[in-house]
Amino acid sequence: MTKNKTALITGATSGIGLATATLFAKNNINLILCGRRTERLEAIKIELSKFCDVHTLAFDVRDKIAIQEKLQSLPKAFSQIDILINNAGNAHGLDSIQDGNVEDWDAMLDINVKGLLYVTKAILPQMIERKSGHIINIGSTAGKEVYPNGNVYCASKHAVDAINQGMRIDLNGKGIKVAAINPGMVETEFSEVRFKGDTERASKVYQNFTPLQPEDIADIIYFAITRPPHVNIADLTVMCLDQASSTIVNKEVH
Repeated sequence: MTKNKTALITGATSGIGLATATLFAKNNINLILCGRRTERLEAIKIELSKFCDVHTLAFDVRDKIAIQEKLQSLPKAFSQIDILINNAGNAHGLDSIQDGNVEDWDAMLDINVKGLLYVTKAILPQMIERKSGHIINIGSTAGKEVYPNGNVYCASKHAVDAINQGMRIDLNGKGIKVAAINPGMVETEFSEVRFKGDTERASKVYQNFTPLQPEDIADIIYFAITRPPHVNIADLTVMCLDQASSTIVNKEVH
């Protein structure tokens, strides 16, 4: 069902994006891996080329001109994109709205919302022309509820939730599946980015409980893309056993 298909994954150099790329590669899905870190992209390409064909594109999803140029530069073997995983995203800071940093706000809205739109806009025409394609938008439980000091990050993920719903409605009848996977706490570089490189503070986020791992989300994404043609996993929220909400996490010693 997925053999010889091509998937484009944004934010592919770490976390959920890398885990998804690895799982896809091992199941013979060819890859277009996108990210800002060129050296990481090339190292991942070398590793995953053992399993499938891999092409890399280095760009920042905030740069709509670069997105268009890079996608237009794809070699013929990678020109048909069957699966789009809109995974690139970030959180910057954990401040109250009154103490928020405007640059942090811009980064979250530009990457989480506008970046997703720019990449999707560039790829949709070919999917519409073929009446075939699968788009998976990586959201968050932060798109389902708001927590203290999460203000703009939560707003950006609520926007992803709304865009996902609107995209599915607008593309209804065009043969394109649209889905959102909304993870809770996943142990990735996410908290390190949020706390701006403070690894000690970031590590404490995942202490005393068992969070989700990137591979858990990759498994769910792979499940979604391998459903029969008439089945679309439209909106799925997943948390680890110890997480009940964004603010309720069981950290008792097991």
